[in-house]
Amino acid sequence: MPMDAGISEREAEVLDLVGAHLSNAQIAHRLVISVRTVESHVSSLLRKLDVASRKELALLAASEPSAPDPVGAPSPVRYTRSDDLNIAYQVSGSGDVDLVLVAGFVSHLMLDWTEPRHAHFLHRLGSFSRLIRFDKRGTGMSDRPGSLPDLETRMGDVAAVMEAARSDQAVLFGYSEGGPMSILYAASHPERVRALVIYSSYARRLWAPDYPWGFRPEDRATYAVQLEQDWAYEADMRRMCPNADEELARWWGERCRAAASPGSARALIEMASLIDVRDVLGAVRAPTLVLHRRDDIDVHVEEGRYLADRIPGARFVELDGTDHYVGVDPDQILDPVEEFVRELGSPMAAETSLTTMLAVRMERPIDPAWMRGIVREIIEAHRGVPAVTEDANVLATFDGPGRAIRCGQALAEHIRTAGLDVSIGLHTAEVARRGAHVSGAGVELVQAVADRAATGEVWVTSTVRDLTAGSSLSFEPRTELELPSLGRTVPLDAVT
Repeated sequence: MPMDAGISEREAEVLDLVGAHLSNAQIAHRLVISVRTVESHVSSLLRKLDVASRKELALLAASEPSAPDPVGAPSPVRYTRSDDLNIAYQVSGSGDVDLVLVAGFVSHLMLDWTEPRHAHFLHRLGSFSRLIRFDKRGTGMSDRPGSLPDLETRMGDVAAVMEAARSDQAVLFGYSEGGPMSILYAASHPERVRALVIYSSYARRLWAPDYPWGFRPEDRATYAVQLEQDWAYEADMRRMCPNADEELARWWGERCRAAASPGSARALIEMASLIDVRDVLGAVRAPTLVLHRRDDIDVHVEEGRYLADRIPGARFVELDGTDHYVGVDPDQILDPVEEFVRELGSPMAAETSLTTMLAVRMERPIDPAWMRGIVREIIEAHRGVPAVTEDANVLATFDGPGRAIRCGQALAEHIRTAGLDVSIGLHTAEVARRGAHVSGAGVELVQAVADRAATGEVWVTSTVRDLTAGSSLSFEPRTELELPSLGRTVPLDAVT
């Protein structure tokens, strides 16, 4: 097989079957993929091998020995630093497009290859992409932090892994708990995300009047306790894959215990229970594919439809089955994923991104030069970017709400020690940026938050509060901000 032509593992399989004189329909049936995907592979092979017809392709294939099936993990596990932690990652596959897989509850980079069905899932992803995987901090082969991180912190791990893998732009594939983090990263860093794939995921975990599929808090708390007690055996396997056989059940338990301790598993459930990315969905600009099994026990199919309905232009694919786990009938999931990835067009330049803005209200005028000097120093310390807006005192923007809040606290404290009075407002919204200038509906809103905030306090919108769920930050409700132009009311909280 002329692998130096850049042929992927799946293309090699198709080429072998073309050489055996199978039709496209027969190849599709044999490999459990669609005819359209086979046609795409054949076209790619014609181009890569520089032959003019399918007949010539068959003759070439018949003259070459078949490629051996891949066995085991194809590459070593490596580490990169994110904050002060070591994050384990692995790169495999031979496709032309980078794909970052953001796993669900737990993962283990090496043990994930030891179950045949899950290994097939990974091998097939690597047949049409350069597959980049990582164990989230606190799980698998990555370092355990002192406390479990929020979405913003884990989002930083994605950036660190992409940097280490030298990936400038990738398809993000988040499943289960990995979905919300992938959505937040796609909205916050559109220039790094070529497309978004979400399987069997959700916008939030707990019940709300406008999100009736979530768990009641008391039921979720009971589930977390029960999971900790059952971690010694099958963990939550029967909920995630009710059709598992004994071999899969045994592997599931071993993998879970290697990936996290019982106490960590409970903490992970409690942290995930705080997730809420509903306000972020409309800011995703990447082409998006949402997949969900119709009778999934862990996450209702309506939650998948909710995501697809609110992410602009998203395509929804409903699959048969009850299993939440990606290793059960993986080809059913990957057939539409492969088609979606292969049909991606050229990347589009990002015009907007999800951004957290910081605005201030001064009780009395101060020296602008002094203010700029103080602001620049504190903003840089919190990885913010100075901002300029029309008719608003927005001082900085941040790619994460947690850093923005801590910057606001530091700024308020520094100005207070100088004997001045200031109030600070924060809001996360989709904005356009040209140089230092930012614009968008959120600019006016964040200034309104600063204007309403009590002197000496840092106030945030409910969007900021929800996106920092699981962090060490705490809040107290203050009031509500009426927004007639948007037809809604925004709750405001003070950072305590």
